[in-house]
Amino acid sequence: MKRIRSLWILIMICLIGMMLVACGTKEPAFDVFEGAGIEKSFPVPKEASAPDGTTTNTAMDYVRYSLPGLKEKDGVPQAYLDEIVAWGWEEQADEDDDSSHVFHKDGINVHLSVHDGYFIVMIPKEQKTAIRGLKIK
Repeated sequence: MKRIRSLWILIMICLIGMMLVACGTKEPAFDVFEGAGIEKSFPVPKEASAPDGTTTNTAMDYVRYSLPGLKEKDGVPQAYLDEIVAWGWEEQADEDDDSSHVFHKDGINVHLSVHDGYFIVMIPKEQKTAIRGLKIK
């Protein structure tokens, strides 16, 4: 009798563990969007998390967004690409790289690259400053 009870408890623990693992690895929904940190007219999924502020280097301003469930090998999800186009962005010539895209709108190019568990939104620094009428020091 004790053996059957122990087996029953073991089975329940395994089932609960499998349910927790299945719930924890859900794919992003891509149903609610907000403006990116470096370009408010470029959509990013609201469920993506980014550090406070943007990161800069000599050539690019960029924001790295964490989004569990993204896979570089799968490229940019179609639902996300559709939303970017719906926000008025036009995709530039594809270079046979599903994980990296360039979009254009109002004289601004935005580079989007997808990696495992995160994506990066980048804008060339000299382009952004030239469009906004700022001088590079």
